[in-house]
Amino acid sequence: MRKMAGFLATVLICDDEPSLRELIRLSLDGDYDFAEAEDGEESLEMARRLKPDVVILDMMMPRLNGLEVLSEIRRDEDLSDTAVIVLTAQPSTREDALREGADAVMVKPFEPGQIAAAVKEVLASKR
Repeated sequence: MRKMAGFLATVLICDDEPSLRELIRLSLDGDYDFAEAEDGEESLEMARRLKPDVVILDMMMPRLNGLEVLSEIRRDEDLSDTAVIVLTAQPSTREDALREGADAVMVKPFEPGQIAAAVKEVLASKR
C-alpha cells in the first residue's frame, strides 16, 4: 500500500452503473477516499492520475472493457502493484481476470459485506 498508516486508502470504483458505484461506496465502512469512473478509458486515465490503492473494476464497461483496463494497469510501471478487484456477471470470465493479474474476482450478485472484506484483504496483502 502506498499510503502511510493513518491516512486514507484511495479506492477507484469503475462501473458504468451509478447504483452499483453507490452500493460499493456505502459498503466500504473504513477510512477510504473514493473516486469513480464510468467507462474503461476514464478508469485508466483516473488510475494513472490518482495512483489509487485499490481499483474495483467492472468487467463490462463502455470504451474499454475491464480486462483491457486491467491489462494496461499491469503493464504500467507506476500502477503494476495496484490492488485490483474485478467484478463480473459472467463466472466464465473469472479465469481470464485472474490470468490478467486481478488480485480478486467477485461474481455478481454479491453481498455488500463481501466487497468490504475483499478490499481489506487486498490492501493487507499489498502492505
